[in-house]
Amino acid sequence: MMKKSIYVLEDEAVLRELFTYLLSQDGFQVSAYPNATTFHAALGQHDLPDMMLLDVCLPDGNGADICKELKSHKQTKDIPILIMSATDDLLSIKIESSADDHLEKPFDIDTFKEKTRKLASMTVRL
Repeated sequence: MMKKSIYVLEDEAVLRELFTYLLSQDGFQVSAYPNATTFHAALGQHDLPDMMLLDVCLPDGNGADICKELKSHKQTKDIPILIMSATDDLLSIKIESSADDHLEKPFDIDTFKEKTRKLASMTVRL
């Protein structure tokens, strides 16, 4: 059985490394990107992931806007997306962007693992 793949879009290197480590420990194949530009390039060059983790505040874009765009396309609309941010209004952003779940920063590692496992289980490879 193939490992489920997760794309992580996080501009902070320490968090990107932490997410990669935690997800890898849970058996996921992780591809992590520091900005919207490299993330968009990967979407066009690789197989689509089983799940995505998107930071809202990025140096060259907005994860909520990326999420909204992905949820509007036939090829990516069913991929579970977890958005993350330290912003106060993350629940509203989650709803507006059509994300499947949200994670407030700072976050509890057990909550992070629970949310990612739940969302990843929603994806079925054909």
